[in-house]
Amino acid sequence: MDNVRNFCIIAHIDHGKSTLADRLIQHCGGVDAREFRDQILDSMDIERERGITIKSNTVTLNYRARDGEDYELNLIDTPGHVDFSHEVRRSLMSCEGALLVVDASQGVEAQTVANLYLALEYDLEIVPVINKIDLPSADVERVREEIDEDLGLDPFETVQCSAKQGTGIEGVLEAIVTRLPPPEGDTEAPLQALIFDAQYDPYRGVVLIVRVKQGTLAAGLKATLMHTGKEYTVEEVGLLQLKRVKTEQLEAGEVGYVIAGIKAVREIAIGDTLTGAGIPAAEPLPGYKEAKPVVFSSLYPMSTDDYEDLLRALDKLALNDAALTYEKDSSSALGFGFRCGFLGLLHLEVVQERLQREYGLSLLLSAPSVRYRLTLNDGTKTTVDNPAHYPDPTLIDSASEPYIKASILMPEKYIGVVMELCRERRGENTTFNYLAVGRVELSSELPLAEVLFDFYDKLKTVTQGYGSFDYEVLDYRPTALAKVDILVNDEPVDALSQLVNRDKARARALHYCERLAETIPRQQFKIKIQGAIGGSIIARATINAYRKDVTAKCYGGDITRKRKLLEKQRAGKKRMMVVGSVEIPQSAFVAVLKTDKD
Repeated sequence: MDNVRNFCIIAHIDHGKSTLADRLIQHCGGVDAREFRDQILDSMDIERERGITIKSNTVTLNYRARDGEDYELNLIDTPGHVDFSHEVRRSLMSCEGALLVVDASQGVEAQTVANLYLALEYDLEIVPVINKIDLPSADVERVREEIDEDLGLDPFETVQCSAKQGTGIEGVLEAIVTRLPPPEGDTEAPLQALIFDAQYDPYRGVVLIVRVKQGTLAAGLKATLMHTGKEYTVEEVGLLQLKRVKTEQLEAGEVGYVIAGIKAVREIAIGDTLTGAGIPAAEPLPGYKEAKPVVFSSLYPMSTDDYEDLLRALDKLALNDAALTYEKDSSSALGFGFRCGFLGLLHLEVVQERLQREYGLSLLLSAPSVRYRLTLNDGTKTTVDNPAHYPDPTLIDSASEPYIKASILMPEKYIGVVMELCRERRGENTTFNYLAVGRVELSSELPLAEVLFDFYDKLKTVTQGYGSFDYEVLDYRPTALAKVDILVNDEPVDALSQLVNRDKARARALHYCERLAETIPRQQFKIKIQGAIGGSIIARATINAYRKDVTAKCYGGDITRKRKLLEKQRAGKKRMMVVGSVEIPQSAFVAVLKTDKD
């Protein structure tokens, strides 16, 4: 066990975690040169296209150190985006140490600080790594100063490397071996293994990724899941070395996979503890926290025949992505679907794209919303995240919405524009903290609903890409809530209803009406699109009808003849509008979610 090291790589998005993981794998001979590709741990196409890590991935490497000893290194590459912080939290639970990567040109950013605090929460040993030292804009001394000021770590303990060029990788590996502690545990104690991830194999069933804390795990053992109480027989155990490598057993301190013939995806809870059925552990392993979704949206299959396929796909995806929650939902316009909870808008986009690519499903989304708390006139309290379940406004005494504490790191010259952006989004208690020369941290308390749509994009725009953003959910505060309905030819489209702050209701309704007017095809009759709060119309857009010039055959002559023809046409259009129905295309549901015109 003294020669085992469990560690993960944490950093802000785009600071070079995946590239550093590539170099470590290559240096330790974990992959043949002909099989190697960039971002080898990013197995999904969507990760490679966007250049971000979405799923934390595990790999076991063998490394011979300078002292002549052979070490087993269990590396977990984690995501950097704030929407996937739950993946980072799960990875940290199974490690003793972490490499905190900082970009030599960008310096310490918001998610760097957030991930450091997460690692300290689990009492991990931190090794700061300054990456990208080969860049012309690299300023190692300034970054060292920021590591000292912002993170409170020893700047002289940093390891410098360039993952892209491959320089300094040996120094990183030596730091892992010499500065990170070995795992603790007793191989003879009752089995305690933390399930921190899982995959679905169509031939073998559910494959559990575990960190063995105590005891020994071997094939043939009867094991119990402590959360559900279900018992299984272990069929195979092994290490993850890009491919699954079967071994005799996994001992305390090791990370590996377990196949136990688990067919039903719903039987597994990520964060559960696996123990022996004969001599069980006294209690499950502590520290696991359920992900709390903050963004809610309904997913509907384009074809009602795909409903069962969508259910199976969500089951498998929720196993792989523990932060995704879902429950059954229905809409009069779109049929049966699922109300899903996400950690952010990027998380929502990624889940939608994975369902479309990996499971071949065509989907429609409702507008994302947050969870509001309502107090009714009779004193009962309730929560609502779906506009369809919003009660009669006359029954509501008060409403409150979730607030977040936003932490924005940026160069000081952008203070004015960022303050204005926060003010537009109803920001409160805005404060500054000067971290280093020219670097400012701005903290502001904002309603979560105001951050949902395009706050991050707008922040990147006004700071020319230099601003970084992280947030934590604070509490609920009173708000003036209104339900905005969208009517197409006086028919409400329930999938487009939304809950918004009353001050922002007209702007949001007008945006929806204009976007629908652009995307719904013209008909033979006039189509009116309206935004309404109760019986009050607050916004309107009109799609004009196709018209035929019925007066073309009247050359000169009496005006009454022309007027008669136009009146006849108007009556026909009116009659057509009564019997005609408007088909809303899929593109219209997607268009209303985009804030700016492309």
